[in-house]
Amino acid sequence: MLLFLYGKDTYRLQQKLKEIENQYKKIHKSGLNLEKFDANQISFKEFWDKLFQRSMFIKKKLFFLENIFSNQKFKEKFLKELPKIAKSQDIVVAFEKREVSKADELYLGLKKVSKSQEFKPLEKKELRVWMEREFQKYEAEITKEGMEKLIEFVGNNLWQLSNEIRKLSFFKRTAIATHLKIKVGKEDVERLVRPKIETDIFKTIDALAQKDIKKALCLIQNHLQKGDSPLYLLKMINFQFRNLLVARALREEGRGFDSFLKLNFVHPFAAKKSWQESQYFTLGRLKKIYQKIFLADLIIKTGKISPEEGLKGLVTQI
Repeated sequence: MLLFLYGKDTYRLQQKLKEIENQYKKIHKSGLNLEKFDANQISFKEFWDKLFQRSMFIKKKLFFLENIFSNQKFKEKFLKELPKIAKSQDIVVAFEKREVSKADELYLGLKKVSKSQEFKPLEKKELRVWMEREFQKYEAEITKEGMEKLIEFVGNNLWQLSNEIRKLSFFKRTAIATHLKIKVGKEDVERLVRPKIETDIFKTIDALAQKDIKKALCLIQNHLQKGDSPLYLLKMINFQFRNLLVARALREEGRGFDSFLKLNFVHPFAAKKSWQESQYFTLGRLKKIYQKIFLADLIIKTGKISPEEGLKGLVTQI
């Protein structure tokens, strides 16, 4: 029997692999007949010999095989023997934690003879359903506003989302000390979750500090291609440069980081980053940049320029 799992959503793919392994161990409790191979680290002959090594004491073995598309020699031999592998009495789970070309000969061969499943990143509707189920695991639920804010902050990165959901659920339960079902709100998300886009915006600000306009524009373009709202990006840039302006002003007064942190209008991580970045800007330059951000926001909101062009134009002027 041959299974083929692949796709960019490595979280759900990994969960599926665990599910298959756990089901196998329920029947074969010792787990001695379960083996994991990486095609980049073994030869095809080693895999083949293990697969077709018969024993009167072993009824069915389980093999996990990763990266068969990466090793060309392994790939060619695997493709040649694909019909025999598919008919094996053992279970072979071939998986790729990435997208696979639909035109690849091995992909086409696997689709014909295996039970396959592609793990695509979840769309918003599917993501909301998934998040509701995750919160239920911790006897919790999230408000509609909280869910939208969490998606805005993290996107569809299920690895980070699963961690944030667990953190939010445990924090809320500890805070109100109850065994009943708890509800996480928008304010909880804003207090406890650091937006991924916030971290990425710092990379853009790093580039601007070094006056590397080409890199800054490239980073902005990456955001836009991922579907990030240009208006939200502008809002984040405005927010970060406001922090830089305040931090730089405090530096000019001879005050330290603690004085900035005590203002308590920014996450401690962002506060530290803003304080570090502020040393690369003069107060005069930051005031001019802040004015340009205000003007860019004005011409966008009055419809004189598209949000995308306005954002890119701002970056070139900074």
